[in-house]
This record gives sequence, structure tokens and C-alpha cells, in this order.
Amino acid sequence: MTIPSAGPHRRNSHDVPVSPMNIRSTPSDRQPQRPYVFALVVAVTFLSLLVSAGVRATPGVLMMPLQDALGWSRAGISATAAIGIFLYGFVGPFSAALMQAAGIRRTLTGALLLIGISTGLSLGMTRPWQFLLTWGIFSGLGTGAVAMVLGATVVNRWFVARRGTVMGLLAASTATGSLLFLPALAALAHHYGWRAPVIAVSAACLLMAPLVAWLLPEHPADRGLLPHGAPDDYEPPACAARNPLHDAIAALTTALRKRDFWFLFLTFFVCGFTTNGLIGTHFIAICADHGIGEVPAAGYLAMMGLFDLFGTTASGWLTDRLDARWLLFSYYGLRGLSLIALPFIDFSPESLMIFGVFYGLDWIATVPPTLRLANHAFGDRAAPIVFGWIVFGHQIGAACAASLAGLLRQEQGSYQDMLVLAGSAGLIAALMALSIGRGPHPGATPRSTTSQHPAQTEPA
Repeated sequence: MTIPSAGPHRRNSHDVPVSPMNIRSTPSDRQPQRPYVFALVVAVTFLSLLVSAGVRATPGVLMMPLQDALGWSRAGISATAAIGIFLYGFVGPFSAALMQAAGIRRTLTGALLLIGISTGLSLGMTRPWQFLLTWGIFSGLGTGAVAMVLGATVVNRWFVARRGTVMGLLAASTATGSLLFLPALAALAHHYGWRAPVIAVSAACLLMAPLVAWLLPEHPADRGLLPHGAPDDYEPPACAARNPLHDAIAALTTALRKRDFWFLFLTFFVCGFTTNGLIGTHFIAICADHGIGEVPAAGYLAMMGLFDLFGTTASGWLTDRLDARWLLFSYYGLRGLSLIALPFIDFSPESLMIFGVFYGLDWIATVPPTLRLANHAFGDRAAPIVFGWIVFGHQIGAACAASLAGLLRQEQGSYQDMLVLAGSAGLIAALMALSIGRGPHPGATPRSTTSQHPAQTEPA
């Protein structure tokens, strides 16, 4: 399947519109690889994802301060967080298609401005509907464009070799940003009120936008380069100009006919259910139920974010070398067991340290192998958009967990049943992961071999 993009600029010999990103450079036009250019692209993308993830984590910090200052219910705040998480995922595939049509730089810059302005407007909110509008809807739409689909698009465009490793690093930033900044945001809320962390994340987005517009190259060809690891005769796939909305829907329509899409979608649903939606949104509140303050609890989340940076980067390295399905089996299985154990620990500093290290290493280590399997199933061109729909499953799971956990806590006065439910879902996802890439695929189109790894070319 070919997912076209980019507006028309000139026509080729077959009268097919092409964009500047598809104009082939000759070998004489190409310069030797310059590592600093690739490092710059990764750094700018990493920082953008870091800031966006910090924005998505802020409602978890605001939950208790808004409840105390404005009298809003925990269930209502959780529902707004769930809507933001849902839109964060829903926008992903359309954002990936827009990046192919309008360019990564313009899409990313516009999204950062939208996030910064919308969160800034929330400083004057006094009613729950204003929180819903700024943090639920507008922030959700903006962060949806600065999400894992951004990393997938950048990796597939700029890298041929070491895709798993680079995607692991970029994926780690989404959890690192959401967790590593939490102590600082929680401390700001504790000492200066709920508006202080809002100012911090809004300013970070507004500062990041011009840096992206200035520093991020659109394509390797813009610098006279080939993608990292590409052979000398490499030519990027040509794409006719089409509507991004059409491309996103067409990618979904084709993907729905493939069994692998459903397995990837459902396992990633569980990933979101067990991370962003549950631990990311409610961990501070879970600790509060056991007498642990907001700032220390946020510190444990920050520790998870730090270890996630290592764990997810290592997962990318392993994805370049091992069967992605068995990696997913390990990650989901261990995560499920840890969540089932959490409500039965004594919540001492030692126990929480062990849980934080273990859970942090596994936080979103699932991303590199999931993208690897999506590339294998759908090809390099289609994979970023299809991966966007898979990430949508992740965010549906996260939204369900964020809302359901709040309701169960309000009704039962405890998170125990929710944690056991989430852990059981992780064990089911572990078994489901082993079925990806196996058996017949009715109506499936031939798979791209561009990015296959020997470990995935044949079922284990």
C-alpha cells in the first residue's frame, strides 16, 4: 500500500504531481554523511516529544491542587484528562498524514503553538468546562501531533539503519518527559498553586516552537544527504499529492483487513491502559491514599522516567537484533505481574523504589518492537500512519484507565481492583503478542521488505 502526500510542485514524466521531498538528487548532488545533522534532527525531535509529554502529564499533577483550590471532583478531573488522552491518540494518524503532506516542521511548529496558547488560556479558568476546553480538547489536539507518530515519521524518513535504537530513544522521551518533570511541576503546584506548573509547560511549548522552525530540516535531501545507513543507490519512495484526511482513512481501511493490525492495536491498548492512563495519571493519588505526599510520589514517577530512558533505548537496541514478538511477550508479562503485586506491597520507600526501577525500565519499552512489526506488516510509507492508528489504540486504553480508575476509587475508596484488572490485561497482551505475524492474513497485501529484520521475516 502506498500512502501519498505532499502538495504538487512539478510533474514527472508520468504527469504525477510530486513534491520537493520526492525530487531525486543525483549521486553528484549528495554529500558525505554528516553525523551532526542526524544528531540535530534526533535532538530537536526528542526535546519536542519531551515537552509535549510533560504537558500530557500535567493533569495528574493538577488533580489534587484543583480539587483543593476549586472544589472540583477527582472523577471530573480524571474525565477531562481522559478526553485529552483520547484526542492525543485520535489525532495521531491524521497528524502523520499531514506531516507527509505539509511537512514535519510546519506541522510540529503549529502544534506546539496550539499547546502553548491553549494551556496559557487555562490560567484564568474557574469552571470545569474551561478546563475541559483548554486541557481536554485543545491540548489533546495539539499533543496528538507531537506524539509517537512524530518519532515514527522522523525515523522512517531519516534512518535506514538502527531504526529500532533511534525509535527507542525517541519513545523514551515521551515517558521521560511525562515523569521526569513531575517533581518540579508538583513542587511548583505545592508552593505556588496550580497556576505555576501551567505557566511552566505553556512557556516551554512557546519557546520550543521557534526552535523547531529554525533548526529542524525537513528531509535528508535538504542537506544533500541520504538517510542514515542507506546505500548509495537509495531513492526515497515517490508520493503523489493527496489529501491527508483521505490518506489517514485509506490507511485505516486497508489495515483493518489485516489480522496483525488488530493484534498490534489491542496489545497497544493494554500498553496505554497500564501506563499513561493508570500509573501516569493516578500514581500520585494512589500514593496519597497510603499517606505519601505529592512531591515524594512525583519523585518516584521521575525515577520511573529516568529508568525508562535507559529501558526503552535498550529495547530499541534489542529490537534491531531479536524477535520483536518475544520482546513484547516479556514486556507485557512482567508489567502485568508488577501491577498485580503493587496493591499488596507495604508502600515503604524501599518497596516503591524497587517498583519504580522495575516499572520504569518497562514503561514504554513496547514502542520499538511494535513499530518494527508495523513496518514489517505495512511497509515504510504506510507504517507511520498505520502506527498512528495503533497509537490511537494506546490512547483509548489510557483514556479508559484514567476514567475507570477515578470512578472505581470514588466508589470503592481503593485502587486495588483497578490495579489487579490492569495487571491481568498485561498478561493477556503478553500471550497475544506471540500471535503477531503468524497464520494467514486474508486480503493482506504483500509486505515491504525495506525494513524487515531477519528475526521477523519468518515466524519463530
